[in-house]
Formats: sequence, structure tokens, C-alpha cells
Amino acid sequence: QVQLVESGGGLVQPGSSLRLSCAASGLTLDDYAIGWFRQTPGKEYEGVSCINSHDGKTYYTDSVKGRFTISRDYAKNTVYLQMDSLKPEDTANYRCAARRNFNSPRYYCRPPGGDIGADYWGEGTLVTVSS
Repeated sequence: QVQLVESGGGLVQPGSSLRLSCAASGLTLDDYAIGWFRQTPGKEYEGVSCINSHDGKTYYTDSVKGRFTISRDYAKNTVYLQMDSLKPEDTANYRCAARRNFNSPRYYCRPPGGDIGADYWGEGTLVTVSS
């Protein structure tokens, strides 16, 4: 059984930091691209950051470049999203999703047809950035 469980969300002030975790079980991280996607009310999911299977290449959407960092820890079978300098517009439900043997992080995060194509999704963790 495959499970992705997010944690680390919360209520923080602008300029603060959070580290989100995506704990994976039942799959090998090296075999899956992992993406962080976020959704706000009334909007579609936005690909925030994705990391390749096998080679670990990464992609970040423009609005988070220089502020967010995605990484993976094989020992803990966990993917992290370090979020610094948080802004109110970062407020969203953040979900991680795994896609097997996908090596195009840019297109995983921003699929031209709008279909993310993930094999597995976590339930999400809520991030609220407000003063």
C-alpha cells in the first residue's frame, strides 16, 4: 500500500518560514517524481515545485524561486519543501503527489493539458500566511 502523508503546515506571519514534509511509504523515492501542488479556494492546483525521479533535477514556479527549496531524504523516505520569506499569496492547501519514473519536472509541475498525471496523492497540509 502506498501512502503519502504531508505535515508541517500552519499559521505564520509574512516573512516567516515553514518546512513541509511528504512522508512516503510503499514506494521508492528514486522511482518517482515528487511534486508539491497547492490550491486556494476557487482556483485550480498550481505546481509549486517538483523533483525528478532518478536524477533529482528540480523545477520551481516563478513566484517561489529563491524562496522555496525542494529536497529528498532517502534515509527517511521523505520529500521536503522548505519555504522561506512566506507571503500571504502562498496561503493554500499544499499536497504532494508522486508520478512513477517521470523525468520532466517542469512539465510535471505545469502540464500543458492540465492533467498532473500523478499516481498517488497525499491529503494535504494547510499553510496560512497572515498578519
